[in-house]
Amino acid sequence: MAAALVERIAAVAQRPVRLMEVCGTHTMSLFQHGIRGLLPDTIRLLSGPGCPVCVTPRAEVDAAIALACSDDVTLVTFGDMMGVPGSDTSLAAQRGEGRCIEVVYSPTDALDIARRETGRQVVFFAVGFETTVPSVASTIIDAAEGGVTNFSVLSAHKVIPPALRALLSAEDVRIDGFICPGHVSVIIGSQPYEFIPEQYGVACVITGFEPLDILHSVLLLAEMVSAGDARVEIGYTRVVKPEGNPVAQERMARVFDPTDAEWRGLGWIEGSGLAIKDEFEAHDASRRFAPLIAEVKERSAAVSDPPGCICGEVLRGTRGPLDCPHFGRSCTPMAPVGPCMVSSEGTCAAFYRYGGAPDRS
Repeated sequence: MAAALVERIAAVAQRPVRLMEVCGTHTMSLFQHGIRGLLPDTIRLLSGPGCPVCVTPRAEVDAAIALACSDDVTLVTFGDMMGVPGSDTSLAAQRGEGRCIEVVYSPTDALDIARRETGRQVVFFAVGFETTVPSVASTIIDAAEGGVTNFSVLSAHKVIPPALRALLSAEDVRIDGFICPGHVSVIIGSQPYEFIPEQYGVACVITGFEPLDILHSVLLLAEMVSAGDARVEIGYTRVVKPEGNPVAQERMARVFDPTDAEWRGLGWIEGSGLAIKDEFEAHDASRRFAPLIAEVKERSAAVSDPPGCICGEVLRGTRGPLDCPHFGRSCTPMAPVGPCMVSSEGTCAAFYRYGGAPDRS
């Protein structure tokens, strides 16, 4: 089946086609299954800003580190955030220095910690796209209804559609089609992507993460580009519906409001972040610790990115990891310079893990 799909892709893609996979899990799957090597030279795959850890700006990382260094705070987050470099240090380094930093698999684990450690403020550093937002929203509701007063969330959540609009509006980015994220689309459905073909003439296919899923999405996109027929297709019909998951969307809307947010590599994007509503302000770490966070972010703004690091350009799809002078030399998964090498969904990490690293002898 894979061979037949590859043959059909080669027959359809007679001219260059630039496709961007938006999701970091797609990036890893492409490498893991060798799909890039199967496709004809006319298909160029670009990795986009689909790694939530990678697009989290340094100022937000610095704010989380500052909270972790407060004497009465236990900071809780997902494991991928631990190694992301801040301006001077990382959460992993601070944990090694004895700071109270916990790694969890679910925000409900963070709430459980708050229930146990009643004498400390427990802050969940929430990083993720629409996939994880409903569970964080539910946890905030549970904290409010359960009277857990020592639990708050530092929201660094991002939503995908505004970022795609920002990419398509950029003069230096050229994309013929999007491989849209499967996990995110389970929540939001296909309708939020309709502006992409309607306003920009760019094709979209929502797909899963198995090799045949991805090859099928490439074929659909190549056919649409060849025919000049841009539209949104759901290639992941076993879990994605056009309307998405209304229950999850209701939870999100109950707790969060859209807000402008900064993305690494893309800058500030209107309506691309999520802020906790006033109703739940008691569980909003950005308000509870407002003076400290404001001071830290002001200092962070004055710090430049490491010289030579092109993580922002990698996230925009304008350059690749192998263009970076640090890649595989001064920047490795064990000693990352930028976040694209840290996360399991990072493009640089995928290149490094699956044979894209330069000779390091």
